[in-house]
Amino acid sequence: MSFFKKKNFLIAEAGINHNGDLKQALKLVSAAKKSGADAIKFQTYITEKRTRKNSPIFKILKKCELKYKEFKIIKDYCDSKNIIFFSTPFDKEAVWFLNDLKVKLFKLASFDISNYQLISEVAKTKKPTIISTGMANLNEIKKVYNFFKKKKVELVLLHCISSYPNKEENSYLSNLNYLKKKFSCEVGLSDHTNGIKIPIYANVLGAKIIEKHFKINSKHKCVDAPVSIDPYQLKNLKNEMSKITKILSSVKFGVRKEERIARQFKRKKIF
Repeated sequence: MSFFKKKNFLIAEAGINHNGDLKQALKLVSAAKKSGADAIKFQTYITEKRTRKNSPIFKILKKCELKYKEFKIIKDYCDSKNIIFFSTPFDKEAVWFLNDLKVKLFKLASFDISNYQLISEVAKTKKPTIISTGMANLNEIKKVYNFFKKKKVELVLLHCISSYPNKEENSYLSNLNYLKKKFSCEVGLSDHTNGIKIPIYANVLGAKIIEKHFKINSKHKCVDAPVSIDPYQLKNLKNEMSKITKILSSVKFGVRKEERIARQFKRKKIF
């Protein structure tokens, strides 16, 4: 049975928007839960294993690095709030640390779609795995899909454009239908546009798994603020997704209950 049996699965991507501060991380959890998110996702890494010291993002990542013991606190807090905690690991040690925390699923970043050292380690856990497809060509997507299929591990492909922020007109949402036809797995969206319009469109097209970067409030200064939505926007996205589910839930012809009044004016001939 699929882990994603719910009609919709909304992920608040906390990422490193906590700025390396445990208190901010816990605030993100509370805000995500209140806004209706099904899960909140973080990033688990040791900076020196994630990138080179001369990388332009090294200092930012180092500043935002949380300790393993802090992730244990966050996981316990998520459990107490009844919101799913999971994270993106960036090295083997992080994979097994998260597995020991008893995470229910994993997420792999677009940047690691061809990193089979890491992919193989995640697959060993046999946990459902989400992977973003930003920058990936079709052969790379097919290869990772076949890898997880062979390992009998549930895989979700998230259509993604690795641009921060991405313009709405460059969202290529037609890829969703193509991926659904090409691969026998759940397909969703990891979105980097401003606002919630594109995730709503994607949900109409059948993407029930939506990931969106998230911040504590509209004034929250954090690394991914330009592509993050606040609790008000997240709640609106959740509500719109629920409406879409209801609108698309059934097929019915004939006189529906909403049409009973209009039925009396139905004609069978010209007067």
